[in-house]
Amino acid sequence: MEATNNQTVSIFPLGNPGPTEWFSGEVHVQTLVAPEQMEGLYTVGQVTFSPCGRTNWHTHPIGQVLLVTEGKGWYQERGKPAQVLTQGTTVAIPKDVEHWHGASADSNMVHIAISNITDGSSVTWMTPVTDEEYAEVNKNN
Repeated sequence: MEATNNQTVSIFPLGNPGPTEWFSGEVHVQTLVAPEQMEGLYTVGQVTFSPCGRTNWHTHPIGQVLLVTEGKGWYQERGKPAQVLTQGTTVAIPKDVEHWHGASADSNMVHIAISNITDGSSVTWMTPVTDEEYAEVNKNN
């Protein structure tokens, strides 16, 4: 990877804008391994969050693994303190745990997401992370 302005250049393409019904801020999603390539058992994708970009609250029916490849961000389970994510952080998200993840207010964050699929679904999307919830995480860290 080549460095520019203290940020790395991702090895995979940026991808398409993330759907606004699932994400807040500027987020891009690049599928790396499609479900049909793996008999519908899992999918792998790169998600690029610009500063303040984040997912909605959501769950995974079988779980998910995040591999952070650049930047700084957050992972937070409902009712628990947020965890800092930096390059090299891995997160094993248990099944059916309500959570969100995204970039910090002053940095991009890129992760590879490995998501298991059951009954044709890898995620259940919920409500957006409010600006107040997001601001609280950023002011304390």
